[in-house]
Amino acid sequence: MWKEKLIQYLRNEKNYSSHTEISYLTDLTQFQQFIEKECGEFDPEQIDADLIRIWIAHLVEEGIKPRSVNRKLSAVKTFFNYLNKIEAVKGNPAEKVRGPKTPKRLPAFVNHEEMVRIIDDEQAYPDNFEGQRDQFIIELFYVTGMRKSELIGLKNSDIDYYAKTVRVTGKRNKQRIIPLSDDTLEKLKNYVQSRDREVENKSPFLFVKKDGDPIYPKMIYNIVRKHLDSIPTLSKKSPHVLRHSFATEMLNNGAEINAVKELLGHSSLASTEVYTHVTFEELKKVYHNAHPRAKN
Repeated sequence: MWKEKLIQYLRNEKNYSSHTEISYLTDLTQFQQFIEKECGEFDPEQIDADLIRIWIAHLVEEGIKPRSVNRKLSAVKTFFNYLNKIEAVKGNPAEKVRGPKTPKRLPAFVNHEEMVRIIDDEQAYPDNFEGQRDQFIIELFYVTGMRKSELIGLKNSDIDYYAKTVRVTGKRNKQRIIPLSDDTLEKLKNYVQSRDREVENKSPFLFVKKDGDPIYPKMIYNIVRKHLDSIPTLSKKSPHVLRHSFATEMLNNGAEINAVKELLGHSSLASTEVYTHVTFEELKKVYHNAHPRAKN
């Protein structure tokens, strides 16, 4: 009975997707079965934090991955929040329970040599305005580290050719200035000339489709994925991978972490520090491959 009412709560009040609904119900059914086996019955009023911790320990012993364990714990917390809302119980014992630590995933990135190959491969881009646009989009992602939404929102007025910079509007409309090299500026000028020559409908946006309409997120994703597909070992192939590649390359070449933080538009240094782990992994790889003692 509680399952049907919980689905209504998840759907109507929490606005969860059908996929999340199914996952939560599966997790809670498993939780119910465990409690019934331990206590003989499933009475939410009798469930305390210690009992939930025993369940968490059981999941870990069963070899369930930390990320999945934490999702199951989240389902239990949501369940008790629902019971509180309908006044079936008082308090939420699951709030006192901490799940296992989830190992941080190192962001996927492309090394500089591969990026140069992808950007400079003239045969990979059609010899027209759209090919020139796609090629420059890939390069601009890599040399600036901007987000997909930031690139889509770029306007012609954001480029300062004299100062050799681009103004980027990030999250919460926070703006930052990113320098551009002479080579990137030259490619930008060539792209703009080609765009203005071939696209009739003028637009304030820097990147547009053939008909003059602004580009959109799915289109950008497809452009990037198409060209990153040439790297079969790459685990992810999205615009964010190019952002990761920018940050990793900057730190690998001695950039100060606070400078990289500002260029990326991170509000917290903690968001940038993940790339120091990436660069350390690269250093370890270089060490093991190059040092004669490390190979033993």
